[in-house]
Amino acid sequence: MRRIMKEQKDMQRKPQAYTYAEPLEDEPFEWHFTLRGPEGTAFEGGIYHGLISLPYDYPFKPPYIIFFTPNGRFELHEKICLSFTNYHPEYWQPAWTIQSILLALVSFFPVNEE
Repeated sequence: MRRIMKEQKDMQRKPQAYTYAEPLEDEPFEWHFTLRGPEGTAFEGGIYHGLISLPYDYPFKPPYIIFFTPNGRFELHEKICLSFTNYHPEYWQPAWTIQSILLALVSFFPVNEE
């Protein structure tokens, strides 16, 4: 629980341009997030809402992630399958943070389109 509180403070202290997340007031293991579509892509101007659900033994086990907003990349209301989610616990590293997970998700949106 201490790590979760530290991550929240770190994110408040150093906000990122494309990501925002906070835990639910009464459930610190459930984080709602928004991702902004990267500039210069078809996703520019979009805001994508989702949930990161942390296991109680986080950071030693990976979270699951779902999206609530259509984004063209992930199914809505379904747990997504990536190396930093509970679909692939064998690849999980406790060094991952909520912020690094969010930045990795943004990287799945195209950076350059021609």
